[in-house]
Amino acid sequence: MIREPASFLWGAATSAHQVEGNNIHNDWWQWEQKTPGAVKSGAADDHYRLFREDFALARELGHNAHRLSLEWSRLELKEGQWNEGAIDHYREVLECLRENGLASFVTLHHFTNPMWLSKRGGWENKETPRLFARYAEMVAEHLGDLIDFWVTINEPMVYVTQSYWRACWPPQRHSLRATLKVIRHMAYGHRLAYENIHRVKPQAKVGIANSVIAFSPDSERKVGDKLAAGLNDWWYNHRFFGLTKGTHDFIGLNYYFPRKLGVKIMPLRVEQMPVSGLQSDLGWPIKAEGLTHILSYMKRYRLPIYITENGLADADDSRRADFIRDHLRAIERAQEGGADVRGYLHWSLLDNFEWIEGFKPRFGLVEVNYETMARKPRPSAYVYKAIIEQARK
Repeated sequence: MIREPASFLWGAATSAHQVEGNNIHNDWWQWEQKTPGAVKSGAADDHYRLFREDFALARELGHNAHRLSLEWSRLELKEGQWNEGAIDHYREVLECLRENGLASFVTLHHFTNPMWLSKRGGWENKETPRLFARYAEMVAEHLGDLIDFWVTINEPMVYVTQSYWRACWPPQRHSLRATLKVIRHMAYGHRLAYENIHRVKPQAKVGIANSVIAFSPDSERKVGDKLAAGLNDWWYNHRFFGLTKGTHDFIGLNYYFPRKLGVKIMPLRVEQMPVSGLQSDLGWPIKAEGLTHILSYMKRYRLPIYITENGLADADDSRRADFIRDHLRAIERAQEGGADVRGYLHWSLLDNFEWIEGFKPRFGLVEVNYETMARKPRPSAYVYKAIIEQARK
């Protein structure tokens, strides 16, 4: 049984560009338009217009928390020019969450940048941390009274890896120098934003949502395999926390899959090795015990932990119910080991635009018909509801 079920937060997550639709002023939108073969997000889920319907569904499904993101490019159309209409809109959104009894986890940066910022070099520009902190301060002043938990940056290591190392996301720059610079700038931006938010709202709860992978060696007997797993764990799971020490009121974790690593000779390289068992529609291995493993290490930070994303692409909904059950049991085992886990937010409430994967992956507890925008809860959504109701008894 989940510990302290009466105060535990249960819900799901979304992000602005993936569900709102028509975020025409950010770098992802512009990249979609000009990149051959890129899927266009278009109207996405039309959540910008249908948020009331979506939050009512979340309430009906037993949720008491919801994670969303604000679209920076809507709020600051041009540098230093705040959009009163967008501020008013997001105020309505956050008020609607309150009306539906949903605690809010609000993300300030979820992979997208305003075009005006992108033209200045995005996170490579040394001024961006200051500009991001100014944006955070504006949100605190205008919307802070309606925000329960602040997530400054979503998955910084994923953003940096995909955009500046693998170069498959905008700005598609493959550069070790840029990778390291952006990591430093994002860490500095988080620290400045943390200070600004707390200056406006001293009691604010501020953190990040960090993507974590359960790394393991292909062979416990091989020193190289163990070293590869350990170094990847340090770099991917802990490096950003190390750069931002002392500026977290909670730990936000996004967990999806484990990764097994092996070192090969001739030529010397580290390879991802196959993981046995079930996989998601995207080929991601499903191993709930990896979450227990991660949480056993994350308790070192001695902070409350919230699972800010956990889910799978499962179009026929054949694996999602067991996935949720198994990962909640993994959380229970971690709690028994001393991990202070206080909430679980499934990814995602809705099917949505999954970045370069487009609309094919179906992560939603709620199925979305992209032709009509009709919403239909999947059977797994009701299994999750029953788990929540049982836990509260």
